[in-house]
Parts: sequence; C-alpha cells; structure tokens
Amino acid sequence: MTMFCLDATKPRPPIPSTEHHSPTEAGRQRQGTLWSNLKEVCDLLQIATAVSVNNEEVLFQHVQFKNGQRVHTIGQALDYLYVVNSGFLKTVLIDESGNEQVLSFPMKGDLLGIDGINTRHYASEAVALSDCDVILLPFRKLIALSHIHPALENLMYRVMSRELVREQAMIAILGGLSAEARVARFLVTLAERFAAMGYSSKLFNLRMTRQEIGSYLGLTLETISRTLSAFNEVGLITVDQRTIGIKDIESLRTLRRLSPRARASKGGAAKPSTPAHLSGSAAPAADLMHD
Repeated sequence: MTMFCLDATKPRPPIPSTEHHSPTEAGRQRQGTLWSNLKEVCDLLQIATAVSVNNEEVLFQHVQFKNGQRVHTIGQALDYLYVVNSGFLKTVLIDESGNEQVLSFPMKGDLLGIDGINTRHYASEAVALSDCDVILLPFRKLIALSHIHPALENLMYRVMSRELVREQAMIAILGGLSAEARVARFLVTLAERFAAMGYSSKLFNLRMTRQEIGSYLGLTLETISRTLSAFNEVGLITVDQRTIGIKDIESLRTLRRLSPRARASKGGAAKPSTPAHLSGSAAPAADLMHD
C-alpha cells in the first residue's frame, strides 16, 4: 500500500527538515541508513501485493525515535504516514487542560497518521513508548504513485479498513463489558499481537503504564492495578511489575467478571461500569464468571 518513488541509482536525499516540534526534528537527526522496498513494507503491513513496481525504485526510509519522543503532533501538517517496524507507541488526544486520552498502542506492522488525511493535519499525537523504528511514507508521493498504479490505492484502503475494524472492536469492548472483562480482553489482545510478531504470548512486558492502560480502557489507575492483582490471585496471570505471565488465556478470553469472593480477596476490584451477564462457568468456577 505504500510507495515512495526514488531512483535507486541516485543518491538518496535526506528527509526534509521540519519546522514542527523539536522532538520530531531530533528523531530525524538520528536517522539511520536503512531503507525498505515496497514488497518489504507490504509484508510488514501483512498485505499481499501483485503490483508490478520495480522494488528497487520504490524505497522508503526508516527513522528512529527514542522513548518519549513524538512522531507527530496534533495539528501538524500531514507530510507522512508511518509504519511501525519495531517498538511500541501510543496515540493520544490532548484536551485544553493538557489531559491525555489514549486512543491506541501501535506496534510492529501498524499504520500511523491516517487520521490526518481528512484535514491534511494530524488529529492525534503519536509518542514512542520505547525506542522505535518507523518507516516514512511521504503522503504526496504515495498519492502520485497510486495514480500510476491504482492497485496500490486499493492496498491503502485495505489497511485503513483494518484499522477501522480494530477501533470498532474497542468501542464494543468499552460499551458492553465490565471493568474486569475490559482488562482481560486487553491482555488477550496483547498476547495475540505478540504471538503474531513471533514473540512469546505467555510472558511479555507492558510498555505502557497502568495509567495509560486505564485511559485506553476508560478505567482508573486504581481499577487497573486492583484488577491485575485479582487476576494474579485467582491464577489467570502472574504479575511482576510490568512483566505479565499469561496462565489461562481461554478464561481471560471468556471472562465476564470476577466473583464477589475473588474481589474481596484483594480488597475489592472495581465495580463493573456495566452489568455483567452471567452464564456458564470454568475453573476456577468459584472465582470467575464467563460467557
């Protein structure tokens, strides 16, 4: 879906300087020499392409960002779309008081910046949660090349559609599940994403803070901490600071809420924000209530 047309026989120009926020400029000053061709970018996005484009003439530059650096900011002109090659980020909205609302936690293979296409200015802010490597997709070049190769435009739509489906799934989670079920589904989603990237789905580190998880799920920091502790108590997971061990992913996948006894054992996890619908049970039956 991505296309930056360059002549591989000519020197590759540096990324144009920007007058926007200094964190982005600092990231670009540390750019490496790694480039990816069209096929490699499509493979990273997990989309197959049969477009007959000379891969050595369609190259995209990688840029490194340090933990805490901003990849793009709200209101910044849309110059690039970004594909995450490695590392973890968050996208956020920031209100007039400076409060953050976390929208997503992009990781390898995710596309950033599409919320800026409508107005040609980014509607959210993307911040690195670890050292990251992202691939730049110059938007104007992307459009120009899609006119030459219409199939590339279809690839772009496929990726955007996938991002929309993920957002809709999250809205469904926030609107219809208890606090405990939200946390459980979040852990399951992370485990599945890690597995898709070839990492362990049973033991991984949370790159985001509990407060950021709470913002994403519409819960308080205290609720996240109590729920993780309760999950640990009943044997669904193990918790060691930011390291999470998944012990029973199927129970996490189907959990609706913890029983009152399980909550009481850890001082009371948060009261669900929506009523839980109970049917069936699975071990440990006394402590978990499932779909």
